Order: sequence, then C-alpha cells, then structure tokens
Amino acid sequence: MFASKLKEAIICFKAGRVTFPFPLGPEPNPPGEWFRGQVKLDPEKCIGCSGCANVCPTGLIKVKDAGTKRFMEWDLYRCTYCGRCAEVCPEKAVVMTKEYQLSTNKKEDLIVKNEIDMSTCQRCGRCFDRTLKNPLDKLMIKGFRE
Repeated sequence: MFASKLKEAIICFKAGRVTFPFPLGPEPNPPGEWFRGQVKLDPEKCIGCSGCANVCPTGLIKVKDAGTKRFMEWDLYRCTYCGRCAEVCPEKAVVMTKEYQLSTNKKEDLIVKNEIDMSTCQRCGRCFDRTLKNPLDKLMIKGFRE
C-alpha cells in the first residue's frame, strides 16, 4: 500500500505545475465571442412585462404586483446563464455580459431588485412605465436616440 502511494506521489511531482495562477496572474483563456456571463438588468429600459420570468428555466426571477407597482427580484445565484431572458426581452433591458468572476461571500450580492411603477395601455393591454406621460413618449425617445 505504501509503495503505491509513493509511486503516485512521484508521478504527481514529475507532472509539475498543472494549474493556472489566474487570480494573481494573467487570464488563461479570455471569453470568446459567444460566451454568456453574468446577466445584467437595465432598470431604466425595463417595462415590467415579465417575459423574462416566464421563460426562465430555474425560476430565479420573482414578480410581485402591488397595485400599480411591480416588484421584480432576480436571484442570480441560481442562474444557469442560458440567456433566454435576454432573448425574449422586447426592450433589450436584459443583456448577457462577458463577466464570469462572480465569487462572493454574501448571497445578497447576487440579488437584484427592480421596482417599476406600472400602468397598462387601455387599447393594447401592454404594460408601460407610469412616469412617462403616455406610452408613446418612450417610443419617441427611443426613436430619436437611434
């Protein structure tokens, strides 16, 4: 038994260094073009349609309504980085970044909360942000920026 352990130790020492000094040294393999890292939410663009919550396979996006307020809570510690939320967002408020260094000691660091003052269009039923005078204001602002 001792001989087999000694033989294994010799093999390990012959192999030399097999890990990267990544956090303290250069990044070994930077993310490629199609890499999907951390999910980022832009609360200014979000209209609260909850399409992201409907397609999320892990159910990490919780939506609660209280009158004209909509509360969205993202538990990013449960994210599998599938990118479905970013694909279905009509306003492109959800994007997949290249960021992958997400280690933290506190679970609360990976929780994102978003509060939206909601109203629905009486004509089409689509939700929009109440801080605008009417739903067309957002389209006008968006049109002039592009």
